[in-house]
Amino acid sequence: MELVVGRVAKSHGVRGELVVEVRTDEPEARFAPGVTLRGRLRSKEVRDFTVESAREHSGRLLVFVAGISDRTAADAIRGVLFFVDSDDLPPSGDSDEYYDHELEGLAVQLTDGTAIGTVTEVLHSAAGELLSVRAAEDGREILIPFVNAIVPTVSLADRLVVIDPPEGLLDPE
Repeated sequence: MELVVGRVAKSHGVRGELVVEVRTDEPEARFAPGVTLRGRLRSKEVRDFTVESAREHSGRLLVFVAGISDRTAADAIRGVLFFVDSDDLPPSGDSDEYYDHELEGLAVQLTDGTAIGTVTEVLHSAAGELLSVRAAEDGREILIPFVNAIVPTVSLADRLVVIDPPEGLLDPE
């Protein structure tokens, strides 16, 4: 199974630097110089990209990859999804840590058993992780902060996330 670790959002500057939306808890390891990433182009073609350098800038990751040396080349790979094979990942080692792909597809319910929806994606932001949940009732997206106070239980074996949201979190906007 492929695990997306980043997406090329746009070019940065004129030398081919890429703005990457990070989708991993370990950007310093996934985007370290010398690492080869698999990338899926918009055409669905997969090719390898070797990281030359990466740096954080204004809350974003700026990355140089081999073979992309100007703005035109960088713009041509806008939208590329960088991924790793989930079979290559070591076990987490922490019972309270999960890979994104382990959470995607899990059912979400309240502590009283009321069905809420299904986790569609884990979003990584400067403020922390959010579970993007497709509501069972109307299909809308609900963003749930992935913190112990709101998400007291995750059971991979039962394919279930139990939430105890504060008042108003689940209300349509």
